[in-house]
Amino acid sequence: MRRSLFSVAVPAAIEEHMLEYLIRDDREEDLLFALWNPSQGTTRYTALIFKPIFPEKGDRQRHGNASFNSQYLERVCTLAMEQKAGVAFIHSHPVPGWQAMSDDDVVAEKKLAGPVLSLTGLPLLGLTVGTNNIWSARFWEHDHGKIFQRKWCQTVRSVGKNLKVSFNNYLVPKPKYQAEFKRTLTVWGKENHAHLVRLKIGIIGVGSVGSFVAEQLSRMGFENLTLIDFDIIKSHNLDRTLSATKNDIGRLKVSVIKDLINQSHTANRIVLNSIPYSIAEKEGYQAALDCDVLFSCVDRPRARRILNHLAFAHLIPVIDGGIQVRFKEQNFTGADWQLQTASPDRPCLECLGVYNNADVATEIEGKLDDPSYIKGLSTAHRLRHNENVIAFSANLASLEVLQLIALVTGIAGIDDFGIQRYRYNPGIVEQDAARTCRNECIHLSLTAQGDKDFDLYGKCKVAEKTRLEAK
Repeated sequence: MRRSLFSVAVPAAIEEHMLEYLIRDDREEDLLFALWNPSQGTTRYTALIFKPIFPEKGDRQRHGNASFNSQYLERVCTLAMEQKAGVAFIHSHPVPGWQAMSDDDVVAEKKLAGPVLSLTGLPLLGLTVGTNNIWSARFWEHDHGKIFQRKWCQTVRSVGKNLKVSFNNYLVPKPKYQAEFKRTLTVWGKENHAHLVRLKIGIIGVGSVGSFVAEQLSRMGFENLTLIDFDIIKSHNLDRTLSATKNDIGRLKVSVIKDLINQSHTANRIVLNSIPYSIAEKEGYQAALDCDVLFSCVDRPRARRILNHLAFAHLIPVIDGGIQVRFKEQNFTGADWQLQTASPDRPCLECLGVYNNADVATEIEGKLDDPSYIKGLSTAHRLRHNENVIAFSANLASLEVLQLIALVTGIAGIDDFGIQRYRYNPGIVEQDAARTCRNECIHLSLTAQGDKDFDLYGKCKVAEKTRLEAK
């Protein structure tokens, strides 16, 4: 488990169920156990809580504080071993805010750490929640012998229609005020700004749309951005990729946009990761797992399939958008751009028809990069069309950033815009907030399962070839 950063994520519906039990009207402490699956990024290790195990009769005592009996722990560990999961020990404190640990808390969790690791092969996860539903969390990592080290989590994330994040302010301090983002702070408010800019944001694809998303987040003061794209700047990118010039032709897009952000960012500190890999490769995939929210600025079905998996199996909301331009007899007749956020309690990208698995299989076979295959498709086939202009990209990027703000802050009473579609003709934005996944949707059953049974990354020959061509 040797990672330097730690986090916890839980579906909002499960968190709500646990809070109803833990936050008591009599303001006494209570406890329960839960099961979790691991999500291993490049630098961050995350526990995905998927099943609370509530105490049964005789499992625990309440006496102002709370304690559990051995039968409860045995039942939980048996279930964890059956499901190849980790064990989380969760309790409440009758005070608000981020919770430290009492001496009794430390002793109790240290005693649990050894047996839990021995039985499950995964470290004990401890969580505490205060009366205002703010969480703190830590892993107990084996050092040597009977010694376990406490590793505090940076964040605990509740993921559903909105994204609620409990920050460990010691590890992720609030941003210092700067005149550069005075107007931004005035609009969103101090607390909303502090929540937004501390999120770890991944942008998958930094071409026409992604470059505009990156620039907006940079100027808003976001402190941790990851750019994932294997492609290079080509001459036909210059009319719609922000900051790219003729001198950049042949350079990696992530390098060009990293230079842009280094020039424009308003944060007093910034972590900027540029990953010249496909999301379909291990390096790109694991870099995405280090993020709290992902922007899907891609135009291929395989990447969207993977991002949809991350939204549910790894509890990382994905803000996705795409542009379709229409022609009749080679004359422009209109354009639509659609965007949506995929996460638990929202419809997935597959059920929305954003991609289909037949196209994913076609791409994996390499046919989408085979000119003879593309030439054989009808001129009206969806895989032949990727027209775009900078005005379309800029508008879509702005709408995507607004979806992020709603998701995180719920400002002005809006936390979910639903599916939005801008229609150039007649110039309106349509909204569909009623869509749901199909009953048989596989992604619902994979929620918070991580990559326990399979993963989706592998080889990407196009990415490998393109990196060799980069200057």
